[in-house]
Amino acid sequence: MCEEAKMRICHLLDLPWEDVLVPHILCYLPLQQLISLQRVSRQFHSLVQVCLANCRTFDLSPLGLCIPKEAFCSMLKDSKVLQSLSLQNCSDWVTDKELLPVVGQNEHLQRVDMSGCVCLTRQSLVAVSLSCMHLQHLGLAHCEWVDSLSLRSLADHCGGLQSIDLTACRQLKDDAICYLAKKCLKLTSLSVAVNANVTDDSVEEVAKNCRGLEHLDLTGCLRVRNQSIRTVAEYCPKLQSLKVNHCHNVTESSLDPLRKRNVVIDVEPPLQRALVLLQDVLGFAPFINLQI
Repeated sequence: MCEEAKMRICHLLDLPWEDVLVPHILCYLPLQQLISLQRVSRQFHSLVQVCLANCRTFDLSPLGLCIPKEAFCSMLKDSKVLQSLSLQNCSDWVTDKELLPVVGQNEHLQRVDMSGCVCLTRQSLVAVSLSCMHLQHLGLAHCEWVDSLSLRSLADHCGGLQSIDLTACRQLKDDAICYLAKKCLKLTSLSVAVNANVTDDSVEEVAKNCRGLEHLDLTGCLRVRNQSIRTVAEYCPKLQSLKVNHCHNVTESSLDPLRKRNVVIDVEPPLQRALVLLQDVLGFAPFINLQI
């Protein structure tokens, strides 16, 4: 091959990495393919590391991938511009030791999902609250290590929070939920489901302070009654959905005004439930004139 022809050959890795390959090619590859690509050669491994360092979203859940601890640390060791971090596929093993460095160097995080991460402690939530001042969405479902002190730290430092999932965070009581509601006035979505400590006091405080609330999950909050649901109806005109399944003290008298506003409620009206039961017994749907 002549010298002129050799001069015209350009290999992929010869292109500028940070100016061309990362923003115009690798950014379109799914994370799973990036992981595979870094096994091709040392140069590709280095290229993928550069790409991961500029990655704004880290979420393996759509891929169903469970990565080992060492891979997690290696992939995120240089990351400093993350905006979204999901730990769902790392929930069985991730601890404060792995998470704290990632949180500490990614102050632009807006969305963090730690749901089901049973090996973390309150230290991780405090670190998120201190480092991620722009946090808007936080998932803490089934994190029973979340306590009042760590939630108060979050409320004090992340006033722009828009959604938080506290499902089955059973250490939390009314005082912590009320404090959160008074500090995070922009909340549009809140779940305090599966927590027998939650009463009307915290639900009413949320309603009165978070007037833009759109989604509220009270599933299994056994101490919630009609009084707080009426307060939600009065103070939250933007409410779109309400979950009160297994809230045995919440009746149709408080839910009916919300139904008339087309709020989606996860329990059927009494008549509808009766028809379903009757259908199960008879084996067919009876005709009943509801206009009588």
